[in-house]
Amino acid sequence: MKKIIHLLLVGVAALLCVPVIHASADGALQHSGVNVRDTAAIQSGATLFVNYCLSCHSASYMRYNRLAIDLGLSEAQITENLIFSAAKFGDTMNIAMRPEQAMQWLGKTPPDLSVVARYRGADWLYTYMKTFYQDETGGWNNLLLPNAAMPHVMWQLQGIQKPVYQEHDEDAVIEHLELATPGLQSPEEYAVTVRHLVTFLEYLGEPAQIQRRKVGIWVMLFLLVFALFAYALKAEYWRDIH
Repeated sequence: MKKIIHLLLVGVAALLCVPVIHASADGALQHSGVNVRDTAAIQSGATLFVNYCLSCHSASYMRYNRLAIDLGLSEAQITENLIFSAAKFGDTMNIAMRPEQAMQWLGKTPPDLSVVARYRGADWLYTYMKTFYQDETGGWNNLLLPNAAMPHVMWQLQGIQKPVYQEHDEDAVIEHLELATPGLQSPEEYAVTVRHLVTFLEYLGEPAQIQRRKVGIWVMLFLLVFALFAYALKAEYWRDIH
């Protein structure tokens, strides 16, 4: 019986926590601190997504009307603030650019971002969006994903980072990034902006997770209480037998 109660308690603790651990090639991921129960953060992230990401990246598993339901927004609010194309309220978040056009213009087809947070992890996405820098060629590069095909679409907010090198075994390696040209936001403000964007992507990967966690906690608590009653009933029956 003690083992059953222990397992149930472990299950409740697992639901209360978010045990997401993702490793990068160098293990230098920054903690994102996302909270999918923060509706305001998801709303802000949705606005960032449609302004900075949706021109190239689709989110074809999400419909605008589902956003309205989950985020407590009206059809008018969604239409006015999140739909900047000919899409309808019940349409999915697709882009107008066709794959063949993307190959011609960009050299590759930008991936759909519907489940990118489930694949990469929130910490990876958070670190990725904070570690763009301008290399010696004047182009954009990324510390977490070197030679990334994606440019730094939010550089005006963050500013321009430049790498600081150090010698390591006769090779120059990047020690850290420093802000060479300030952006419209301070580093602290930009960190919050990225956190909101990643929060939206985390929600996008599994919109039902908020409700699932709420239901899961109550189910585990019910099973815990039921186990206690079952143990008491078992003890009562065995008392008569002995």
